[in-house]
Amino acid sequence: MRSAGRLITGSIFSAALFTAGVQAFYLPGAAPHDYKDGEKVDLFVNALTPMLGGADNAKLKSVINCMVYSPRKRIFDSPYDIRMLENNGTCQSLCITSVPGEDAAFINQRILEDYALNWLVDGLPAAEMKMDMKTGDLFFDMGFNLGNDEPPYDEQPILNNHYDIVLEYHTPTPGNNRVVGVLVWPSSRGGPQDGALDCDSDVPPLVLREDESNTVRYTYRVMWNESSTPWATRWDNYLHIFDPRIHWFSLINSLVIVVFLCVMVSMILLRSVSRDISRYNAIDLSEDVQEDWGWKLVHGEVFRTPQNPMVLSVLVGNGAQLCAMVGVTLVFALLGFLSPSNRGSLATVMMVCWTFFGGIGGYVSSRVYASLGGTDKRKNSFFTATILPTFVFGIVFLLNVFLITAGSSGAVPFGTMLLIVLLWFGISAPLSAIGAYFGSKHGAISHPVRVNPIPRQIPPPPRYLKPWAATLLSGILPFGAAFVELYFVLSSLFASRAYYAFGFLALTAGVVALTTATVTILFTYFILCAEEYRWHWRAFFTGGGSAFWLLAYGLFYWASRLSLDSFSGVVLYLGYLLLLVILDFLVTGTIGFLATYWAVRRLYGSIRID
Repeated sequence: MRSAGRLITGSIFSAALFTAGVQAFYLPGAAPHDYKDGEKVDLFVNALTPMLGGADNAKLKSVINCMVYSPRKRIFDSPYDIRMLENNGTCQSLCITSVPGEDAAFINQRILEDYALNWLVDGLPAAEMKMDMKTGDLFFDMGFNLGNDEPPYDEQPILNNHYDIVLEYHTPTPGNNRVVGVLVWPSSRGGPQDGALDCDSDVPPLVLREDESNTVRYTYRVMWNESSTPWATRWDNYLHIFDPRIHWFSLINSLVIVVFLCVMVSMILLRSVSRDISRYNAIDLSEDVQEDWGWKLVHGEVFRTPQNPMVLSVLVGNGAQLCAMVGVTLVFALLGFLSPSNRGSLATVMMVCWTFFGGIGGYVSSRVYASLGGTDKRKNSFFTATILPTFVFGIVFLLNVFLITAGSSGAVPFGTMLLIVLLWFGISAPLSAIGAYFGSKHGAISHPVRVNPIPRQIPPPPRYLKPWAATLLSGILPFGAAFVELYFVLSSLFASRAYYAFGFLALTAGVVALTTATVTILFTYFILCAEEYRWHWRAFFTGGGSAFWLLAYGLFYWASRLSLDSFSGVVLYLGYLLLLVILDFLVTGTIGFLATYWAVRRLYGSIRID
């Protein structure tokens, strides 16, 4: 792949950018650059990225970014000679290169898989101007096709070797110019590749033959257009929401679900529970014989130590750490800190938050473990700090091996992997140990009722309250509150589309958290009424039930929107999907468990028990 990358000398590639929808301000280091007349404007390259085709039913044909030039560098200077307000409309030759048949086969295959070139100029990605067919709005679609494989070129793809580069600039003060837009119109120009330079004549497209060597000349011309768009809002043209009504529909749908759940749970708590409490408290405790029924019947069992309290507390601790990371990251996004000018800012903020919130995971895990009757505090602290990071790092490492084998630019360099390990051992693990120390110091959470020395028998539960049935049933509503937004998230992760609707995402996340808590409390009340007192693990799985629906939706997205032919692409997609499912399971399971723990304590603390 590196060989083929050297042949496409004039192509400039850029990784997909993480962007934010709120543009209140930018982080330090993203200040505008003022170009003087005639000053060189740099154009950088990075990688080829797969993109969805132009048809409505188009499928993504790959999830692997192709590495070009050298694996030791991520962004490269290009030989394009671009100077502010110069070379306006002049046809220029970039280079003439020879493409062997083997490399031509590689390039043709990338064209058939709808790979896109990505350029970066002054922090802005190069784009094609497109129209949203539903709203009629014009917007900048980041990246542009390496070639064309649409009819009549579906049998023999053509290579784009000429680029009309339109640079939009804004002049706030005389002599100081700022780049506010980068548009590229690619085209394929065949015919003699070593003749007179001509960018306007009508010539047949360029077809690379795979059985012989090909001569390819790359040409370009630069055009400058003055724009009234100021530098501060130059991303507005790129950050286009496809049919915002879908987002609003998803949000309103989620709010309706939450309101319905809250009303239903409130009716249960206000009518059934309040009535039960009144009946229980009206009993004369001086009588020798008392008859318990319903959830009060298991009051002596409800706080009994569950099976594997160590494992449960470790999962809850790591889930609490993830919840804190997600919450703070969304706050940063909403405040505009995740500027599209700062490439990789989302991943950086998430990694930093995860590292410094290790204390939260250690504290929560330690207190939950003590509350569940655990005694081996050191082992709990060690497992909380090591098990999940080791598991996630192992999966990421294996996926990275596949990326390196495929020659993808998305592979994480060894130095970055080492830095992550150092952050883990040097910061996150010590903070987790400190949090565990303070958690142990605060001790177990007090319980309102005592535990009977002999456990009572549990009658067979109804079918809908059996563990797996309850888990799947409870996950429908939280998943239903987020499944529309999930489409855009998955498209961002796998189809190289920037996601920046963090306002919608934050509201959806809040709705999902509230839905998960209320559903888990509701199902826990049902199982307690059925005299099933082993609610701890049930609450965690009930809260995490939406993760199983996320897995099913991910497989549906693969079948409907992806067409992966390579084994590496399948492994990468399933691996990343598995990571998403596991992290979602931990987050939602922790929310369900902690909400249920609070509700159970309040429930049994409200009645008189002899």
